[in-house]
Amino acid sequence: MKLPQEFYLGTDVVAISKSLLGKYLFTCIDGVTTGGYIVETEAYNGIVDKAAHSYGGRLTPRTQTMFMQGGIAYVYLCYGIHEMFNIVTSTEGHPQAILIRAVHPTDGIEAMQARRNMPVLKSTITAGPGSVAKALGISRNINAISLQSDTLWLEDRGLNFTDDQITVGPRIGVAYAAEDALLPYRFYVKGDVYVSKPNK
Repeated sequence: MKLPQEFYLGTDVVAISKSLLGKYLFTCIDGVTTGGYIVETEAYNGIVDKAAHSYGGRLTPRTQTMFMQGGIAYVYLCYGIHEMFNIVTSTEGHPQAILIRAVHPTDGIEAMQARRNMPVLKSTITAGPGSVAKALGISRNINAISLQSDTLWLEDRGLNFTDDQITVGPRIGVAYAAEDALLPYRFYVKGDVYVSKPNK
């Protein structure tokens, strides 16, 4: 069962980000289904968060997707190289998003290996947001697509992690955000080999 639209409309992006751990993320691209369960996320708390693209209400052709109603994909290009997949949350006009940083692959692994040019399966296949998007075939071509679609969706299969199994800490690569770079907005499953480093 796909996660219902209502799941994405909550206003506490940090709580939603944590609750995404253990949810399954799937794509069906060119008839090939790939996916796995989410093991690392980062929350971006809209206009009040200096690390968010939408900080201060910044509305640009790139960020306009963040201002739409939650339950869609926000895909952007980072450093001109990596596609980055985010889940838009909250209601229209409240530009919050969650970056999916790592997935534990379960379905379509051979297809993921081909997309990542990785003949031998390694933990780096879906470790880090750029790797997640490439392995799952996510690109800006499906920016703003509904997570109720048959191309990109999430499922709850009953996998849950306790607080003792989750590490909470600051986000990665957001030093520009000054004091907001220290906010405890990154969540990951302890010990999972697919979590991007550092994983302690």
